[in-house]
Amino acid sequence: MNVKLIFDFFIHLDKYLRYFIDSFGIFTYIILFFVIFLETGFVITPFLPGDSILFAVGTFSAMGLFKLFPVYILLLSAAVLGDTVNYWIGHSIGPKIFVKESRFIKKEYLERTKSFYEKHGGKTIILARFIPIIRTFAPFIAGIGVMKYSKFLLYNVLGGFLWVSLFIFLGYFFGNIPIVKDNFELTIFIIILISVAPVVLEFIKSKFGSKKINS
Repeated sequence: MNVKLIFDFFIHLDKYLRYFIDSFGIFTYIILFFVIFLETGFVITPFLPGDSILFAVGTFSAMGLFKLFPVYILLLSAAVLGDTVNYWIGHSIGPKIFVKESRFIKKEYLERTKSFYEKHGGKTIILARFIPIIRTFAPFIAGIGVMKYSKFLLYNVLGGFLWVSLFIFLGYFFGNIPIVKDNFELTIFIIILISVAPVVLEFIKSKFGSKKINS
């Protein structure tokens, strides 16, 4: 996986989205659907920062390049459906992953998400929407047995609604303000930094915490 290429894609979302729109037209909606669906639906794709994509989509909707209501409903559906699929994957294979290491799924992320559940309870599904990596692993852990599906579905829909609405409408109302529009790449970079900050802080905390315990 070329991390530099992925990073470049998300930092220059404005250019890449324009390319997709010019090249694929209405099929860009389908591409965006699968990006959001994959980030939330499969534990092997936590590297897709959906926050910046949603913000960019909102910005492009304000410019008239996307129809706001259809793209909003489409990506909200992708977010809810992705978590649902992830839940049932966890329900099916989750216990096996905890027993033995998988080359595709880092057990460390699973343990960290499980700890997040123990701290925040059922609202983890809502809070996790705003935290990359945890966002991808939370429904998977819920499916293992942490939460009944009826309860999970409620949190899933509410969390998906809050996440998609926040970033799309932030992009829609603020993305074309001159200072944001002229510094769009910097704005996306800041969004990515804010998104990954909780993960980085948790990583530092766990590293220093383990050192204190060992000493």
